[in-house]
Amino acid sequence: MATMTTSDTLANTVRAAHDWGLASWLGGSMFGKFAMNPALAGISDKSERGKVLNAAWNGYNAINAVSLGAVTIGWIGARFTEAKPGNLSGNEQSLALAKDVLVMGAVGTGVANGMQGARLAKQAPEGAVPIERGNVPAPETPPEAAKLQRSINLLGTLNIAFGVGIVVVNAILAQQNHSRPPAKRALFRRAG
Repeated sequence: MATMTTSDTLANTVRAAHDWGLASWLGGSMFGKFAMNPALAGISDKSERGKVLNAAWNGYNAINAVSLGAVTIGWIGARFTEAKPGNLSGNEQSLALAKDVLVMGAVGTGVANGMQGARLAKQAPEGAVPIERGNVPAPETPPEAAKLQRSINLLGTLNIAFGVGIVVVNAILAQQNHSRPPAKRALFRRAG
């Protein structure tokens, strides 16, 4: 059976893109949820809050999409090369499977959240849906918009949880890799 080899330059580039994507997507999502959303309460007009919220997220959606794409492509590439089962210890295989689920969950909730956000923005001209805060409907928020806002809040929380899970798995995998003696790491890479 032919062994697939990957140049270190390509592997390093894909890994850097994966890590950049993870930092960009997770950092942006956490900033939005925990800083921007509550800060919107400082705008006195509740419709203006919705307009600002929708403009901000619509401005970041392309970065989020590219970032999630980089995470996904980076992980898929790794799964066909250095993170394929034959190159991993039993514990690393379990962690890689967990990361598979986390990446799929991140993409699923990210796409669903983007779609719900687009639907929310269309509920009023220029996205000026009255809101209390970024993730809390106001009493005057129309019922459909309030329902969308609540679903966005839940999806956003899940999306962040998947991202934090990926960071944790990455840290454990990196630590295990550093804990193995260099000769054993080389044997795992060649044996796969």
